[in-house]
Amino acid sequence: MEFDKTERPISDRNDNVLVQLGGRIRKVREARGLSLHELARLSGISAPALSQIETGKRDLRVTSLYRIAAALRIPAGELVEPPSEEAPGRAADEGYDLGDYT
Repeated sequence: MEFDKTERPISDRNDNVLVQLGGRIRKVREARGLSLHELARLSGISAPALSQIETGKRDLRVTSLYRIAAALRIPAGELVEPPSEEAPGRAADEGYDLGDYT
């Protein structure tokens, strides 16, 4: 398993991002009064796949994100919100440590 400098597994962070994104999709879907099957018909993505996306158990492609956003009638960017823990808090000119990759 790959670790970053905070010693938190990268896969755990990715899973958290998927859960948050899926939760936002579900929240908007429910606010629009749509069932999972209705969103499936509108987006062209199967209900089981949408269910897995909403629970963070399935990664989604950018094209799927855009299809879901279009079906919900919102910009895709409103579904994608970077978690605050992902913000590194470093200056942009600080550079990157690529020592392990050279």
